[in-house]
Amino acid sequence: MAVDADVLSKSREACYKARDAFYACLEKESGKKPTEIGSVGLLYPLECKSWRAEFEKNCRASWVKHFDRLYCKNKRVERLLDDKDSRPGSLSLPQPYAFKPTNS
Repeated sequence: MAVDADVLSKSREACYKARDAFYACLEKESGKKPTEIGSVGLLYPLECKSWRAEFEKNCRASWVKHFDRLYCKNKRVERLLDDKDSRPGSLSLPQPYAFKPTNS
């Protein structure tokens, strides 16, 4: 029974390094306009294209898709958590008096 080379420890480490380098580039270049399209609708800037090629070369296509999904999910959660201050919460409306004060 043959074992695929890309699931061996050394190959996985190379995949993880390429993945981390690509996502580090995404974080570093986050202010730039994304022009390239990865799997699962992930957009990234041109400056990260070489890192993306390395990532795709060192990892199985199914792994790339998995890591892209995971990255997108984590970014979405991060945005939701960071965005809580800008969204209105419960409003405190002025409450009418239940009883009118007497002038005596």
